[in-house]
Amino acid sequence: MPWHIFAIALKELLALLRDPRSRLVLIGPPIAQLLVFGYAATFDLNHVPVAIHNEDGGGAGRELIARIAGSPHFDVVAQPTRDEQIAPLIDNKKVLLVVHLDQRFSADLLRGQTATLQAILDGRNSNTAMLALNYLRAILLDFNRDWAMQQGQRGPPAVLRTRAWYNADLNSRWFIVPGIVGLLTLVVTLVVTALSVAREREQGTFDQLLVTPLRPVEILIGKALPGVLIGVLEASFIIALAVLWFEIPLRGGIGALYVGVLLFLLSAVGVGLVISAISVTQQQAVLGAFLFLVPAVILSGFATPIANMPEVVQWLTYLDPLRYFLIVVRGVFLEGDGYALLLNQYWPMAIIGVVSLAAAGWLFRHRMY
Repeated sequence: MPWHIFAIALKELLALLRDPRSRLVLIGPPIAQLLVFGYAATFDLNHVPVAIHNEDGGGAGRELIARIAGSPHFDVVAQPTRDEQIAPLIDNKKVLLVVHLDQRFSADLLRGQTATLQAILDGRNSNTAMLALNYLRAILLDFNRDWAMQQGQRGPPAVLRTRAWYNADLNSRWFIVPGIVGLLTLVVTLVVTALSVAREREQGTFDQLLVTPLRPVEILIGKALPGVLIGVLEASFIIALAVLWFEIPLRGGIGALYVGVLLFLLSAVGVGLVISAISVTQQQAVLGAFLFLVPAVILSGFATPIANMPEVVQWLTYLDPLRYFLIVVRGVFLEGDGYALLLNQYWPMAIIGVVSLAAAGWLFRHRMY
């Protein structure tokens, strides 16, 4: 690498490190967001407030209630004794679920008849309600199987036995935290790169670059290198926290992961330089970066499956580099994917990177003066 390009990259790094606000952007928010996402963003439900309205005095009813109370997903916070006490609990959001056992629950089971169990759910948040209902169904299935064995009754004709591959405990953190590697790396790299040229214009030092013997493409490379370096360090830090702190298994090769990281950074830096070449002020650069970030995260499949999106929107996701990197990072972490399996995700990121860098170079040359 020519030394003058290295000098531009070093100048850019020093400008970032000497600015207190830039240092804060590089260090503080990624750590805070990783902890917030890692602990708060989860698809699991624990300690759901539940009320038990038990009108049955039999042993079967007590055994079922004990199973519900002993579940890590439920906390029994109320035991109403009359029907009219149920509605205020739901209306005031004191409980999410009310389980009602009628007077004949145990008696019907002892006679070999079907016993009814009523579940009253707060449906204002439908996703949470369905999760809670599924937990209750799992407890009831285990209770039915054990009861049939205790009473010497024939079990059900078919028993469903589930086995989850790649995530045996269905821990949603294993899905979310690897995705944060791509999300936070994109945020930091894009913002840092988008501010590079805009900062020069705003501070009046851009003219000094123009009088140097450097060609526009060399200035562009010098501006891109710090973004790649910061992105690699950021990604490495988050990967280390994911493995060491959150204990997410890293089953694939680290080389396959870092090939994806470098190609992803190539595309992110290209987009950031396009934004920087268009922007005149740092405020415009930050706004442009976030105008790209919001749809990029939504279209990436970070939280919602791409297959559930309308077909037209699914076509738009092919322009999003984060879509491909999330497949890479989750594939390496959870599935143990290698180079061959990830090749179809590598080359789209490479194309996006080359096209965006070429566009940034063209804009840079035509907006220099």
